[in-house]
Amino acid sequence: MSHRIRIKDIAKQTGVSIGTVDRVLHNRGHVSADVRERVVTVMREMGYEPNIMARSLANNRKTMRIAVILPDFRQDLYWAQPKEGVERAAEAVRHFGVVVEFHFFSLFEPQDYLKAVKKALETAPEAVLFAPLFLAESDILLAETTRLGIPKVMINTHIEGTDALSYIGQDSYQSGVLAGRLLNFGLNDGDQAMVLNLDKEVLNARHLQAKQQGFKDFFAERGSKSIEVFAEIFEDFDHPEKMKSWTEEKFLQYPRLSGFFVTNSRAYKLVRALDPDTQKRVKVVGFDLIEPNLQLLSENNIRFLINQNAWHQGYMGVLTLVNHLILRKKIPALQYLPLDIIVRENVDYYLKRTLEIPLILV
Repeated sequence: MSHRIRIKDIAKQTGVSIGTVDRVLHNRGHVSADVRERVVTVMREMGYEPNIMARSLANNRKTMRIAVILPDFRQDLYWAQPKEGVERAAEAVRHFGVVVEFHFFSLFEPQDYLKAVKKALETAPEAVLFAPLFLAESDILLAETTRLGIPKVMINTHIEGTDALSYIGQDSYQSGVLAGRLLNFGLNDGDQAMVLNLDKEVLNARHLQAKQQGFKDFFAERGSKSIEVFAEIFEDFDHPEKMKSWTEEKFLQYPRLSGFFVTNSRAYKLVRALDPDTQKRVKVVGFDLIEPNLQLLSENNIRFLINQNAWHQGYMGVLTLVNHLILRKKIPALQYLPLDIIVRENVDYYLKRTLEIPLILV
């Protein structure tokens, strides 16, 4: 019975002060992540419903529709994660009358992206959450939402100088720097390293370009080793035999090629194209906790994965729009998520953390 539960009851059950519970409840002040999680978990277990939620229900707030424009998750396992984050957030804020409507587009077709944008805006949503994979086409979305007065939040890729309410995701440039630092541990003086873009429309993808530049800049500024760095794009990554032939050619072209940085979640496609001896010899750094990458990480054929917290991008995107439109909170323009360094020794912790994350009260 939520109306019988008081903040001091939660504080007592959690073993923290009333002030700490208040800060968690109203999302203000500094509270460590483990304490915040413990407090919210107790709130849920006790069935506590904050007064602000009760007031919202009492006011019979009208439905607020959020159009979510994402790549088709069936084409790439990575995009299932922000989709699931959005769905979990929608569950957390449904008492506010929030309804999420997905609009998916083909991952490699800018024109299909524009079709999804057009369809989404025709529904006259109150807000838009989107991943601006294609830079030129996203300018159209940004301009049209501005004209219509629709607030929007970007995830995954940051386009600077826009009137978007917020960007939520990784700092792409710094993730490239981090990848360079990680790969550098396994390289010797005189080795060669490749930035590998297993993607299409790379020149129209700002986040991939930023990662690549960060990686190059790291090695350009390091004086202790002489590492030759070069960048390649390979678009036929869904054809294993072509991928295998291409990698064999690159090892002939670059005889001291000892490390790869794959700029997206497809590191597993590269590793699967290598023979077993080469898998053990070369060092691979990739992104994202998707099943094929995790399997190769456990076998030590991928040395490091950088977790971009894709699930949290979708989750926080919805909460940010609710905080802005309903709770009238001030929203930071940039919400960078941590770049977690994942190795086989700590991967279980990060997987467990995502599965157990509570419904955050906004």
